[in-house]
Amino acid sequence: MRTAVSTTPGAGRPDEPVLRLEGVHKVYGTGDTRHVALDGVTVAFHPARLTALVGHSGSGKSTLLNVSGGLEQATSGTIVLAGHVLTKMGPAELTRTRASLVSYVFQEYNLIRTMTVLENVCLPLELSGMARAEARRRATTALERTGVPGHTRKFPDQLSGGEQQRVAIARAIADQRPLVLADEPTGALDSANGERVVELLREVAAGGVACVIATHNPEVTAAADHIVRIQDGRVVEGGA
Repeated sequence: MRTAVSTTPGAGRPDEPVLRLEGVHKVYGTGDTRHVALDGVTVAFHPARLTALVGHSGSGKSTLLNVSGGLEQATSGTIVLAGHVLTKMGPAELTRTRASLVSYVFQEYNLIRTMTVLENVCLPLELSGMARAEARRRATTALERTGVPGHTRKFPDQLSGGEQQRVAIARAIADQRPLVLADEPTGALDSANGERVVELLREVAAGGVACVIATHNPEVTAAADHIVRIQDGRVVEGGA
């Protein structure tokens, strides 16, 4: 584990978890359609640590990311993110908290095709109320950090898959949020671009961010500071 001291807003001391789940359940459906996706998950994610969340397809990895970041509400249990108890929040408060504390990196990039690279990275900053000039400054810095500064005026379809994923990472880190959640971010990339993405996420974590990657890729797992293994909705290794 790295020893970098966090300067990220809301991250707390480096020995305190950015995110903590205690006895979390997530159940979909009822009766014959009832499916337990998370079954009493207890786990913590710390600043300055890159965590690999591993398990077979259907094990609950994506669901764990979704409830951790407030995209979905847990059925029961407690989730604390940077001192905020997500499981006590209503939908509106949950949305506001998620917008200020969580960044996402998706396998399919989720870039807006009709916007330039710079506009894609600026968009969440401006939606959060940041002035346009400051949003452009932060977006430009993030693009320089991720190695795609010369593509600011291009559209996503003009970039390679690896370049698009680096833009997605720039968008995720531009606002300096304490938690980054990445769902199979290397799954659509060749090995060289996958290695670059993992190294970028390691650098993000080294800056004091709790970075969690759901992955099937053994190379990603090998690069992680911490491994959490999930099986049938339960953490079987690396929990709190």
